[in-house]
Amino acid sequence: MPYPLLANEFVTLYESPDPARIFAYTPGLTRLQGGRLVATMDQGGPGVKDLPGAMSRSGDGGRPNQGRIYTSDNGGTSWTERGLFPFMHARPFVAGSSVYILGHDQDLCVIRSDDGGDTWSETVQLTQGDRWHQSACNVHYANDKVYLVMEKRLHGRYRGWPVCELAPVLMSGKLGLDLTQLENWRLADALAFCDTEPNPTGIGIPFWNSGDTQDGGSDKPRNMNDIGWLETNVVQFTDPDHLWYDPAGKTFHLWMRAHTGSVGLACIAKVVEDGDGSLHTCLESAPSGRSMLYVPCPGGQMRFHILFDGLSGLFWLLSTIATDSMTRPYRLPDNRYNLPNNERHILGLHFSRNCIDWCPAGVVTKGDSAGEGRHYASMVVNGEDLHVLSRSGDSRAKSAHDTNLITFHTIKKFRDLVYI
Repeated sequence: MPYPLLANEFVTLYESPDPARIFAYTPGLTRLQGGRLVATMDQGGPGVKDLPGAMSRSGDGGRPNQGRIYTSDNGGTSWTERGLFPFMHARPFVAGSSVYILGHDQDLCVIRSDDGGDTWSETVQLTQGDRWHQSACNVHYANDKVYLVMEKRLHGRYRGWPVCELAPVLMSGKLGLDLTQLENWRLADALAFCDTEPNPTGIGIPFWNSGDTQDGGSDKPRNMNDIGWLETNVVQFTDPDHLWYDPAGKTFHLWMRAHTGSVGLACIAKVVEDGDGSLHTCLESAPSGRSMLYVPCPGGQMRFHILFDGLSGLFWLLSTIATDSMTRPYRLPDNRYNLPNNERHILGLHFSRNCIDWCPAGVVTKGDSAGEGRHYASMVVNGEDLHVLSRSGDSRAKSAHDTNLITFHTIKKFRDLVYI
């Protein structure tokens, strides 16, 4: 009997007009107090430059970006497009009476709506001359502030995929202030992966040698880049029994995709907020005093999303399920993207009391083949239901990475899945 899928049916939020040249990326989702849903995504690929309103990155004639904004007032059954924005890797979030969308066009960029997402401000560039990265990871609220992470590239020495040079920067903004102004944000100090002193002895990291091409003589090389971390979520432990509980409420933990060539691990760090609001980043320690960089995390090898649900008192994890990471790379199907740890077509849901011990809740949705992605998803709670926005693809998609759809899924009565 086939394993039941929690929410395989979907509403199509976005469909590429040209799947070979225009790709669907970065689904972001938030819920306003009145129940309205605000969704964002961005388009990439060589065909974006031909779309109306497309803008080149930083105006330098580089790769163009085009983000799109949608709202729904009926729980995601139908959507209205509300505007475009000229940056990428963005997410929507609520702060005070306003809705914001924060991303980057190399520098950090933000727009604001004061009418529930109907209309939007012009883009404000928060930084000058920096290189930022992220995905539409989670947003956390505490201490009358909003907390989220953007990732700053440091050094600029690495010419490949530079996840070893990314530094997760926790940002805090006071609710009610204008968060299109940099002075109303506090940014943590930056700690790049390559500047840590990890001790991964005995867990097979890196799994593949950096720079090696594992292709078995095929015409599709599968390459390993230097290990690193990226696509950061922020969590806070409020259970006094948790080993990392801070009774002052000033410690935040960063849960990050671990790019190691392997599966089932996430990278972690922590940020401590001082009395003056300054934020300081460092590695966490085990009770033994040893630094901790890796923790178990189902799907931690791919972008994941963590959400804390106050009613259940649980953390919920939306992540990619791996099924064949030990396959010899040259034996993978032609439509599998990159190395074996890069499987992207099965989206799973887990829950946990502590972000370490994850219990499977089920498979949310699954592509019909390895090339039909269901990944990089965002989620929000809406009453008894859990809404999921997925970077998805069908048989027309160029690859599981370069997808052609953004799909909206609803898990009804998701708390009924809990068995602890």
